[in-house]
Amino acid sequence: MNKNRQSIRLRGYDYSQSGAYFVTICTQNKKCFFGNLVNDKMVLNDAGQMVNIIWNELAINYPGVNIDEFQIMPNHVHGIIVIDNGQAREPAPTNRQPRGCDNGQPRNSTNGQPRGFDDGQPRGVAPTTGLSLPDVVHRFKSLTTARYRHGVKQKQWPPFPGKLWQRNYYEHIVRDENELNDIRRYIMDNPRKWDLDRENPNAR
Repeated sequence: MNKNRQSIRLRGYDYSQSGAYFVTICTQNKKCFFGNLVNDKMVLNDAGQMVNIIWNELAINYPGVNIDEFQIMPNHVHGIIVIDNGQAREPAPTNRQPRGCDNGQPRNSTNGQPRGFDDGQPRGVAPTTGLSLPDVVHRFKSLTTARYRHGVKQKQWPPFPGKLWQRNYYEHIVRDENELNDIRRYIMDNPRKWDLDRENPNAR
């Protein structure tokens, strides 16, 4: 799959309509903040664990938002976001649990549902309907940035220069279930291809 890392918005397309969207969100200047690859598996550090929790909580905190396959890499994340406003554009399964990352530890979950922690869950989330894809990505970036700043101040996480995330992000509208399954495989295979990944500052 040829993934050009750029923000391409279809003119006139309504990104709040129901459907599945593949997104890639990269850190500013490709800084590696979220962990390391060990034997082709992503091992999350504390910052990576925080990002994983906030992703898992998107579907809990925001009505009409569901999450599918997800992978955190050292300096970017790949994920599938499903917008469900009751008017389906393309049939796409929305009942899969997020894969997250294989960090050798049990998931932060209870009965298959992600569980929050003291600093990982937004406080006082108001009921929200009709979020578009850019809205969801913005909230993900804002929540993770706020929690990362807290980690810098309270837990000595490495500081980031200016912004944690790049302003733009890559997105792709998933057209059908075959493409959805292809993208799921691409996301799952990402760790073992890190040495060749264009986002890897030390790629071959």
